Amino acid sequence: MIYIYNDFGGTHTTALAAAYHLKKISTDHKLTREEILSVPYFNQLNSSDMGKIVFHGVDDDGNSVYTVGRGASKHMLPALKNLSLLLQEKYEGHQKIIYSNTSPTVPVAMTIGGLFSRWLKIDFIGVPLLVFGAKQCYQDIIRLVEHTKDTGKITKEKVTVLKNKSFK
Repeated sequence: MIYIYNDFGGTHTTALAAAYHLKKISTDHKLTREEILSVPYFNQLNSSDMGKIVFHGVDDDGNSVYTVGRGASKHMLPALKNLSLLLQEKYEGHQKIIYSNTSPTVPVAMTIGGLFSRWLKIDFIGVPLLVFGAKQCYQDIIRLVEHTKDTGKITKEKVTVLKNKSFK
């Protein structure tokens, strides 16, 4: 199975979701600033990385975990789903692919922090807001990851797109 966590920038909640999924960070406590900033790819991607599918690792069940920033495009996920189906059909692929939207977990502080840090390059304002936001939403991200993994286990679809309306 392939899991692909996605949101606007692909560098904050997606990176945290991948890290929780892969057990690179613990689910039993609110993360420290140092833990958050050491998550691979957290606050490290730029607008030029939009659409780039980033590999994070293989989980305990042998499933690959990726992230992608989709930007403001409403067409990217349908295109990725159709491409995934086409490739599975053409090359007789049998791995299920789960696209999971982490956007519903993003708090306002993280949105503003991302704007300051990634877009305006003002880290002394953006990074503290991103850390504050990550501490606010960590439980929502953990629930989203569990929901994503549970869906992967039960779905019969070759490609599933989870919009994840709310995890608050």
